[in-house]
Amino acid sequence: MCRNIRTLHNFEPLATTTEVESAALQYVRKISGTAKPSSANQAAFDEAVHQIAHATQRLLDALVTHAPPRDRETEAARARERNEKRFGVPAAR
Repeated sequence: MCRNIRTLHNFEPLATTTEVESAALQYVRKISGTAKPSSANQAAFDEAVHQIAHATQRLLDALVTHAPPRDRETEAARARERNEKRFGVPAAR
């Protein structure tokens, strides 16, 4: 599950709210051990996702770097190349 969490810092354009929430959701899924909580745990699950997304956004807003921003398309192309070398099959686009 955690392989879906992507680096969100130092990209141009900045990480979207959807990306931050998706990372928070993946994190909560991983630590809770479930992709879909029971109805008894849904409120706690949703609250955890909300709080982690909020903390993640605060962290991203506070981080400082002197490196130039990375380009999402360039990083995606590099990932595809790594996939092809590792698995020998072109990644789905």
